[in-house]
Amino acid sequence: MNKKDIIEKIAKKHKITKKLAGEVMNTIFEEIAKGMKKGEVRIVGFGTFYSKKRAARRGRNPRTGEVIMIPATKVPKFRPSSELKKRM
Repeated sequence: MNKKDIIEKIAKKHKITKKLAGEVMNTIFEEIAKGMKKGEVRIVGFGTFYSKKRAARRGRNPRTGEVIMIPATKVPKFRPSSELKKRM
């Protein structure tokens, strides 16, 4: 299932246009991303979206074999709720 499939299901179930369903879905994703920048986003019954700091580390350039420094960064993470785990 992809984003397009979800939008079609939302539009059909709630009897709205696909365009409106897509706009709503994009707004949800934007707000989750904004929330993750500030901390974490908990959706009861689904899970928690959060960001985690990844420390700087050494790596290798696969072409040259040269050792390079990979800078520290934040990466998105998701922890499913127990209810979501039970549904699986």
